[in-house]
Amino acid sequence: MKFNPRNYLIWHPCTQMKDHEEYPLIKIVKGEGVYLYDDKGNRYIDAISSWWVNILGHSNERLNEALKRQVDRLEHVIFANFVHEPALKLTDKLLRIAPKGLSKVFFADNGSSAIEVAMKMSFGYFKNKGKIKNKFVYLDCGYHGETLGALSVCGEELYSQMYKEIMIENIKVKGPDCFRCPFGKTRENCNVECFSFMEEALVRNKDTISAVLIEPIVNCAGGFKIYPPIYLKKLRDLTQELDIHLIADEIAVGFGRTGKMFACEHAGITPDFMCLSKGLTGGYMPLSVVLTNDEIYDTFYGDYVSLKAFLHSHSYTGNPLGCALASEVLDIFEEDDLLNKNRSKQDRLKNRVIEKFSNYKYCGEVRSIGFITAVELVKDKITKEPFNWKERLGFKIYRNALKKGALLRNLGDVIYFMPPYVITKKQIDELVNIAFDSVVEVLGE
Repeated sequence: MKFNPRNYLIWHPCTQMKDHEEYPLIKIVKGEGVYLYDDKGNRYIDAISSWWVNILGHSNERLNEALKRQVDRLEHVIFANFVHEPALKLTDKLLRIAPKGLSKVFFADNGSSAIEVAMKMSFGYFKNKGKIKNKFVYLDCGYHGETLGALSVCGEELYSQMYKEIMIENIKVKGPDCFRCPFGKTRENCNVECFSFMEEALVRNKDTISAVLIEPIVNCAGGFKIYPPIYLKKLRDLTQELDIHLIADEIAVGFGRTGKMFACEHAGITPDFMCLSKGLTGGYMPLSVVLTNDEIYDTFYGDYVSLKAFLHSHSYTGNPLGCALASEVLDIFEEDDLLNKNRSKQDRLKNRVIEKFSNYKYCGEVRSIGFITAVELVKDKITKEPFNWKERLGFKIYRNALKKGALLRNLGDVIYFMPPYVITKKQIDELVNIAFDSVVEVLGE
């Protein structure tokens, strides 16, 4: 019987359900290491760590055991007025590795929620000091989640345009784009002239801007645009000068994804807020945290009746299972020297992609940092003209790759690789070959 999405009961995210009239949903029954297995016996290399979360692979033995140990002790408890050992241990471990100056941890339960927390804390900080600063600045290639507050600082209109009538209006700034630089510069001779767009917006609106939100070093959902650390350094200096907060969205780029524990380390900066999620629990449980400093914390400190308290809560805030998993993830980083161990595999991925794609007639650019490598496909290599998105070539490549045994979820005409860190060099070679063959079959030799 042919699959009929209209009779199907689950509504899937980031999916046009009508597609499944032609492509039935794939039922995954098992995960192990870099592989996902479906109910028909097929296996797929998870090239995207299942939306960038399973950084240590599927069914990781150490994480499995950490979860089993914790579930026999405490599965959940209200986090208002109560605390537990997994949260205390995780807090200590996070603050020991966080950029200097971050000293307080607030727990939430997903990335979008962490962004909302940081925005509310920033606004509340100024209001508690007698100032109303009700605008936030974001990049036109930025993405920070899909709750309404997060969408109001989302530069990718694919996600936000449907809901613009019900969102607060914030300030969008043209972000860095080293591939299509508006100043005609290349990565080699870049002096971040593009920072002028940000500088002009901040200086002009400094009295109303509460914070700038940015994904440090890599704008992931915005096409995996990688920009120089000096941009981030200039932004930190200017926001401090103008009394504007800096919110670093490390949800996708934290925990070793850019080759350092946190992407902010590339620029040697400390933001006012750092939002973490995704790889925090190794992909096992929803959990997020917002790290901030004593100065911000102190503005909310006072008698309860003063209404200064930060009245924001989630039912699963500080969930002990998630905290125990996250603590184990950080132990694995330290005990296995994971950042150093990853380097040879990161280089292998980058070099194999360059070897396969760089001379391909539809490859506009290969860009890479840490365990992120992306290929932007273009219709014309000289003019950098993009393909017509309505042709859905990226989707066709994604479907091709599935048939060959790899889960590649493209972003438009950008094919990207963010595999679990447990991937082997042999699996990297197989993955890149599948990706290239899938592209050539769709676009031609």
